[in-house]
Amino acid sequence: MPQNVTKPPLTIRLCQPRGFCAGVDRAIQIVVLALKKYGAPVYVRHEIVHNRYVVEGLQNLGAVFIEELDEIPDEHHDAPVVFSAHGVPKSVPADAKARNLFYLDATCPLVSKVHKQAMRHQRQGRHVLLIGHAGHPEVIGTMGQLPEGAVTLVETEADAQKLAPADPEALGFVTQTTLSVEDTAGILRALQERFPAMQAPAAESICYATTNRQDAVKETAPGADLYLVVGAPNSSNSRRLVEVAERFGAKMSLLVQRASEIPWDDIGGITTLGLSAGASAPEIIVDEIIDAFRERFEVAVELAVTATETEDFPVMRVLRDVELTPADMAFVNGTR
Repeated sequence: MPQNVTKPPLTIRLCQPRGFCAGVDRAIQIVVLALKKYGAPVYVRHEIVHNRYVVEGLQNLGAVFIEELDEIPDEHHDAPVVFSAHGVPKSVPADAKARNLFYLDATCPLVSKVHKQAMRHQRQGRHVLLIGHAGHPEVIGTMGQLPEGAVTLVETEADAQKLAPADPEALGFVTQTTLSVEDTAGILRALQERFPAMQAPAAESICYATTNRQDAVKETAPGADLYLVVGAPNSSNSRRLVEVAERFGAKMSLLVQRASEIPWDDIGGITTLGLSAGASAPEIIVDEIIDAFRERFEVAVELAVTATETEDFPVMRVLRDVELTPADMAFVNGTR
């Protein structure tokens, strides 16, 4: 834009909290620490978190991403393999042991908590109802904690209405950690109306980070001409933020992975932009997007703080003797 042309004003409502949660931070840290302690390659089963920037950064450090353990070459069977933050079925560590692989489980502790709640329901003689999205790695991992047939997936209120359990008096539910709070509440109401004896988990399944990010978007969405959520298309919590923004008053809401994906020709003459980031999106991309708007607008950033997150999940003991440099920590924290 020529220097003598006045830029139009734009207010950016920037959500806080946004971006990396404690579980994502821990998972990325595990891969970086393993690379420093054991050297490359370190194999990672599935994307460690759903973000291409993070995955490509780890690949540059020597991580090798695979979908199944049989992709690890025989000559690298002494290399560590890391399980992603989304969790894995019990069959995966069993397979790793059978292959004599050294594995590090980076499952988010809050996902592990859901696994334990599902197993507790089963121990108490209940059939488990899992509210979640078919095919998501977290759902596959949770269902894989129990024998086949012990869990029924419920995706929608329509699913809840069609459900025909063998014993309506012996049901317990858990949920995927990254769901829409409102959608989940609707499904639960439908289930509870039909099955009043259904038992809840001992603690909330939707994680604090999901709830906090959705609350921040709810506060900043009303009146926003455009709402951008930084995140990947396969990131459940990021996609839910897009839906929440539209539901709570944003005129248009979009999911973008990088500033290069912003459809400048389509967004029109906006004056208010909402901006958040999913729990697996690094802060450096948020900065990149704000800079892209600064090139085109006279930007004023308003920070909307709705919660303060202090959670910190430690890595496993075997990696605690490794020190990270400031550059390592910047990558782990998403700022480079």
